[in-house]
Amino acid sequence: MSSEVTALQIDSNETLSEKTQAYFDLCEEKLGLVPNVLKAYSFDDTKLRAFTDMYNDLMLGECGLTKLEREMIAVAVSAVNSCFYCLTAHGAAVRQLSGDPVLGELMVMNYRVADLSDRQRAMLDFAVKLTERPAEILESDRQALRDTGFSDRDIWDIASVAAFFNMSNRVAAASDMRPNDEYHSMAR
Repeated sequence: MSSEVTALQIDSNETLSEKTQAYFDLCEEKLGLVPNVLKAYSFDDTKLRAFTDMYNDLMLGECGLTKLEREMIAVAVSAVNSCFYCLTAHGAAVRQLSGDPVLGELMVMNYRVADLSDRQRAMLDFAVKLTERPAEILESDRQALRDTGFSDRDIWDIASVAAFFNMSNRVAAASDMRPNDEYHSMAR
């Protein structure tokens, strides 16, 4: 299967809207590619916009989490869910942002064996527990984050990033979404 498409093909117009084409042109200019996840959503401008607005707010917006920390959450959650697309794309982002290809690979395989700060470990433990056992999140879990320097707003952001990637992982699995080939060789 080509990495340029997903197994699940949604009926769409043959041509992209002017707005979507402009967004894809911007992606090509800034990233050197149009992520396949965006192509998958391009059948509906409203859904694409909702996805990109939420992604951009969570992953690129101002908050108490670094971009690297947000990408680490994406990878840890995607590892629990065995999401090939997100592990490949966001594993590349961890490699790129950290400048450490080994960290990127360890995050994909098992973040628990990576050399992480107490802050990062607490953040990822929380995101993984929220992914695996959300009904078991307790005040002590939130307090563990506060004890490593996270604010209540940061805890909201950790939870929001984790939740977004749980949703994205499920859509990627349902549609057999494949990562762009370029992600495999990035930042190695």
